[in-house]
Amino acid sequence: MADGSHGCFSMSNGDEIELADGRASVVVRPREGAAILRYDALRTGRAPTPVFEPSRGLLKFGSQLLIPWSNRISGGGFEFDGRFHAIEPNVNGEPFPLHGDAFQRPWRLTRRTGTEMELALEDGAIGPYRYHASVRYALEDGALSAVLAVENRAAIRLPYGLGFHPWFPRRPRTLLQASARSVWLEDERHLPTGVVPLASRPDWDFSQAAPLPDAWVNNAFEGWNGHASIIQPDDAIAVTIEASPSLNVFVLYSSARNADFFCFEPVSHVVDAHHGSGLTTLEKGGSTSAHLRLRWDEL
Repeated sequence: MADGSHGCFSMSNGDEIELADGRASVVVRPREGAAILRYDALRTGRAPTPVFEPSRGLLKFGSQLLIPWSNRISGGGFEFDGRFHAIEPNVNGEPFPLHGDAFQRPWRLTRRTGTEMELALEDGAIGPYRYHASVRYALEDGALSAVLAVENRAAIRLPYGLGFHPWFPRRPRTLLQASARSVWLEDERHLPTGVVPLASRPDWDFSQAAPLPDAWVNNAFEGWNGHASIIQPDDAIAVTIEASPSLNVFVLYSSARNADFFCFEPVSHVVDAHHGSGLTTLEKGGSTSAHLRLRWDEL
């Protein structure tokens, strides 16, 4: 841990790097997808307060990177520029390829200071995709920022997407504020069946701070303005989220009222966009990027 002026890093083994600036600490695992294991608020006289709630599923992390797309691709692959590109499922138990492969590959630490680090993935490869990716994590007065970039290294142009997959604590009084225009419904395979105005689903309207739904939700919300707040009265903190304009969709996932976590995922496109729209076409050597910033404040 460190004072607020200089910060510190630690790397007790080759698997974890910790940054701290006196108001927050972040632990990253480069070899496991450059995932954030923990992001904690640091307050005098109190134990660290988790801003992220590490997943208890397949990957035990607090936030994962989504490259070269977010969520599922149906149909065994996708057609682009008159050619079909097959992609095999990449997660045990999932019938569709999910979230690309960046979260499944080791990244290389390229730079670090007491309060920031940069990591690179130089051999991203899934289906037709061949790409180079980088991420920069930084702490400033307790706020965490992440800048994610990808460059198409395939010999052909391809459609790309980006996103972040943080997991947050779900407390008895957790509130979410995030404005959207419409929401995509899903079927039992977690594939989209159609989009409806948010006005038709008042239980999913978070234009004003509201409790999370009691029942299952796993849906993509379109027309997001890139601003959201997560209010945690039980922890006496509020988390403000700011995303770049390219991340104009959020996916909200929570399994039930008694779940101890939920996911709020800022992403660049809706589910199964390879069979719809919203992806960014990159020529060979072309690149795209996105950024995310989270800030915690005391209530």
